[in-house]
Amino acid sequence: MRALVVAAVGIVGWVALQWSDPAQADYLEREDVQAYVAELQAEHGFSKSELEGWFGQAEQLQTVLDAIARPAERTLTWHQYRPIFLKAKSYERGLEFWQAHEATLARAQATYGVPAEIIVAIIGVETRWGRIMGKYRVLDSLMTLGFDYPPRSAFFRGQLTELLLLAREEKTDLTQLKGSYAGAMGFGQFIPSSFRDFAVDFDGDGVRDIWTNPTDAIGSVANYFAEHGWTGEHPTVIKVQVSDPSKVAELANEGLALDRTVAELRGLGVKIADLPDELPAALFKMELAVGAEYWLGLPDFYAITRYNHSRLYALAVYQLGQAIKVRRGKVSGGR
Repeated sequence: MRALVVAAVGIVGWVALQWSDPAQADYLEREDVQAYVAELQAEHGFSKSELEGWFGQAEQLQTVLDAIARPAERTLTWHQYRPIFLKAKSYERGLEFWQAHEATLARAQATYGVPAEIIVAIIGVETRWGRIMGKYRVLDSLMTLGFDYPPRSAFFRGQLTELLLLAREEKTDLTQLKGSYAGAMGFGQFIPSSFRDFAVDFDGDGVRDIWTNPTDAIGSVANYFAEHGWTGEHPTVIKVQVSDPSKVAELANEGLALDRTVAELRGLGVKIADLPDELPAALFKMELAVGAEYWLGLPDFYAITRYNHSRLYALAVYQLGQAIKVRRGKVSGGR
């Protein structure tokens, strides 16, 4: 989910780096921060003293500005991106996580209709199954991006507001919450608005804890997909052959939305078997070290891209989940 919040590279990244100024790190001295304090008082009932107490502790982080200028999904091709996640060690650790939380994953699948392998793969891609959940204090990340990253300041300032509301609702000390450079948190790397909307108390202890409680994290990831259109009715994504690449050159990778139909793509020479003509689809061209391959994205593939708006990410999640599922089948006999 982290790449849901990254901005474009190139000139946008350059602007962010040029904008950074260590002298602006004392946020309480800034007029824009004081205006934000007044807004939070008026709209959400926070007191000025508590807001200034939090913002007075916030630090501007140059490392955050550096990181957001170079997201992997925007700078790597498929053959470079895939090996980051698709490797033997990942399959082993994913299987270990599945085995450790088998009952919870089965319950999440039964409750939300989302396959266990997708949940396992998401948590693996996001945090290596809880091993890397982010070293940045979320308050610092969101203050830095909300006030010192002009290309997306409105978005990140909105997430800062969500963080404040989250902390109040969950009775959590927001100065102790840590996450990614972009403010994503926990096993599944939820940004604050996603936590408020989709995190669940899956073990029934009265607390939504995606930081230290894998049960809540598993349920929350499954709920996120259920709320973003996971159907389970058709294959997620299919590798396809194209009879004449020139006929699909303009529409391959034209976007993540399923703006074509299976029938339309068949008419352009995409070889698709056993799917309804009217089924929405999108064609993706994935660059290899030599040549390319084509993949047909279907509704559940689109649901994965709602977690992270990247075709590379979505295909990596799918393939990782399938690889772990196959490994589990060999070890357990496919229980």
